[in-house]
Amino acid sequence: MDIFYFLAAFILIRRINKRFKFTPLYAKWHALFNVASLVVVLFYTVVRITLETWADNLIGAAVLVGIVFYADREEDFKPWRKMFIVTYPLAAVGVITGITAFVAGDFYENNHGWFDIATAAAFVWMFARWAASRKQEEELKMASIKNTELEKLVAERTAEITKQKEELEETLQELKTTQAQLIQSEKMASLGELTAGIAHEIQNPLNFVNNFSDVSAELIDEMEEELSKGDIEEAKAIAGDIKQNLEKIRHHGQRADGIVKGMLQHSRASSNVKEPADINKLADEYLRLAYHGLRAKDKSFNAELITHFAENLPTAEMVPQDIGRVLLNLFNNAFYAVQKKQAAAGDGFKPTVEVDTSLKGKNIEIVVKDNGTGIPDDIREKIMQPFFTTKPTGQGTGLGLSLSYDIVVKAHNGKIDVKSKDGEGSEFRISIPV
Repeated sequence: MDIFYFLAAFILIRRINKRFKFTPLYAKWHALFNVASLVVVLFYTVVRITLETWADNLIGAAVLVGIVFYADREEDFKPWRKMFIVTYPLAAVGVITGITAFVAGDFYENNHGWFDIATAAAFVWMFARWAASRKQEEELKMASIKNTELEKLVAERTAEITKQKEELEETLQELKTTQAQLIQSEKMASLGELTAGIAHEIQNPLNFVNNFSDVSAELIDEMEEELSKGDIEEAKAIAGDIKQNLEKIRHHGQRADGIVKGMLQHSRASSNVKEPADINKLADEYLRLAYHGLRAKDKSFNAELITHFAENLPTAEMVPQDIGRVLLNLFNNAFYAVQKKQAAAGDGFKPTVEVDTSLKGKNIEIVVKDNGTGIPDDIREKIMQPFFTTKPTGQGTGLGLSLSYDIVVKAHNGKIDVKSKDGEGSEFRISIPV
């Protein structure tokens, strides 16, 4: 019955070799497995010819145990340890059979049939267990193949996602660049609308400067006449008048300088550097600039400007040119609405734009109200969307309120709310943290 041990050893070697077929280790062990199979066959032939039954059993069991012991110690074979365990009963039967035949030959001869049955049963049990495990092996092999395919798909998908991410980042950067260009274009467009208003505003202080300069020149002539007469007191009085005129010239010169600097700031790209600013002064300046800018286009247009600026209002940290741009946009929209309503209603309608400032808790609130055409309910939710405009083509970019929302809410952590009734007017309420 020693054939069972050598057959078990041969099959075990071939099964291990077959299992390695789908792994990177196959090339490493394949040649060695073929040599081991040949050695087992030759060794069995020699043993059958030269040895007795008890030695056949012991050596056959020893060969099987040696292969199992070596495979069990190799790290590459660890995943198949269960396959080696099922050979233990056969090896044990072989050792017991060989020892019994050697020590108690008569007992073995009288009962060798039972030993043969035990050996055959152990072999059949081992073979049955291997056969049952083949289905599991196939499932594991398929799982391995599927895992490889999944890993490949994951790698491909990862590469695709990475590529899409890079494309999206590139697109986002292009959008940011385009947005910056659109913002600058919107700023320049609003600056163009202010050109006439700026000219009007600068003309006022320049008129004062010219008038007081002329008066001062006349006073100097009078002072020279009084000095020639020896009337020192009158000359001193005239000198005092000249000094007052020079103070007024300086004041109005600074006023013109402030207007120019403000418009230069308006035209530049925002530095995003916040600084304390007087919201009353900012609102008053841009209200008049927007009004005079519209009047320069339509000299027949007149509107009542109502301001309620809270006294002792604290300065707020903001980017002045950005908040000025927001106010300018709201004022332009208000004047556009009342002008449009006046054109439809006729002379009986009195256009009014009102600006209020107040301190509400830790926020400065600016309210811009008009009695113009108002905003229809069906588009009120859209007015803050980029490029949405109710103005005729060429008269509006649709970016004014969108940029205003970004400046107030995103850049200054404030709020901008709208109340309007179609045909009766609109109210924009801006809240900025102090």
